[in-house]
Amino acid sequence: MSNNLPKVKTRSKKRRGKGYGSGKGGHTSARGMKGQKSRSKINIMFEGVKVKKSLLRRLPLQRGKSKNSGQQKPLILNLSDLNKLRAGTKVNPKNLAKANLIGKDEIDRKIKILANGELTKKLIVELPVSRAAALKIEKLGGKIKA
Repeated sequence: MSNNLPKVKTRSKKRRGKGYGSGKGGHTSARGMKGQKSRSKINIMFEGVKVKKSLLRRLPLQRGKSKNSGQQKPLILNLSDLNKLRAGTKVNPKNLAKANLIGKDEIDRKIKILANGELTKKLIVELPVSRAAALKIEKLGGKIKA
């Protein structure tokens, strides 16, 4: 009866460091005597040579990537861009999108107005403005409600 069993040709894998029955000796289990490689795990930074730095240590540090990655910089508009609006209009994201100064998908982003260029019309500005831009707007009789 026992002669009818199929012969098993594959042996189980040698398990390193699991005693004399593992087929790799006992004591050091083919790992040598001492040192980093004879112990359990090798550090992720280790690349086999003392002289050469590991790849991870050669890459530059990317500081602040995780901290500020979600923040977007504000959209910047210059005073010269606002000349496309009619005199007396309110400068807010909706009106800027209507005048095609910003995209319709950018209405929710922060917008800041800087003083580059000259403004020729009275406007009511409801957005953050630089100091120099505020002076130019108020000089023409415009108002800032930010």
